[in-house]
Amino acid sequence: MTPPIPYLSIIFPAHNEEERLPDTLEKVYRFIASQSYPCEVIIVENGSTDRTLEIAQSAIEKHPYLHVIHLDSPGKGRAVQAGMLTARGAYRFICDVDLSMPITEISRFLPPQVEGADIVIASREAPGSIRYNEPAYRHLVGRVFNNLVRWMVLPCLQDTQCGFKCFSASAAEALFPLQTIMGWTFDVEILAIAYHRGYRVEEIPIPWYFQPRSKVNVLRDSLRMARDLFLIRRKLRHGDYDQPV
Repeated sequence: MTPPIPYLSIIFPAHNEEERLPDTLEKVYRFIASQSYPCEVIIVENGSTDRTLEIAQSAIEKHPYLHVIHLDSPGKGRAVQAGMLTARGAYRFICDVDLSMPITEISRFLPPQVEGADIVIASREAPGSIRYNEPAYRHLVGRVFNNLVRWMVLPCLQDTQCGFKCFSASAAEALFPLQTIMGWTFDVEILAIAYHRGYRVEEIPIPWYFQPRSKVNVLRDSLRMARDLFLIRRKLRHGDYDQPV
C-alpha cells in the first residue's frame, strides 16, 4: 500500500546529535500522533563522528514515516537543502534537534493559523516573543549579526537565524536549488532569494529556550557569516539568483 502524501514534512539537520536526538524523537512521535494529517520526518545526518546515524536508522522500523539521509560532508545548510528537496510534504518545516522552540509550536506555522504566506519563520525578536535563560553575551552577538543582516540584505526581518522555518512545497522546490551557502548563513541566503523572487515571508514570535550545547562558535562563525553577507549581496546585485529553476 502506497503511503499517503504527507501534509507536513519535519526536517532535522543532525550533526553529532547522539545525546539529544533520542529525546527529541520521542517528543516528535507524540506530536505526530496528536495530528489529524499525515506527516513525515526526515533526519539528515552529515559528517557526524558519533552515533547519530545509527540512532536515527534504528528508529525507522517502528516509525515508517521516518526517513534518514546520510551525507559525508558537514554543514547545516547542506543538510537542510538535502532534506527540503527530498521531502514530499505540502509544508516543509526546518527544525533544530535541540527543540529550543517546543515542537508543539509547529501548528502555528500552518494554515489556518497562517494564511497566504509562502514562508513562515520563527522570531525571537518579534513583539510577543520570549527568550528563556539566554546569556546576555549571546543575545548581544545575535543582535549585532541581525542588525548587520538588516543593513546589508534583509531590512524587513528581525530574526533570520532562528532554526525553525516553514516553507510551502512550491517555495522550497523553487528556492533551495538556488542555494549556494552550505554553512550557518544559508538561512539569510534563502530568505534573500525569496524576497528577491517575490515570495511572501511572515515572521511570528515564539517562546525560545536557550540550549547550552550550541554548536556555533561565536567568534569564528560570526566572522564567516559576516563574510557570507557580502557574498549574498554581491550575488543579488549581479543577478546570480535570477536564473530559472
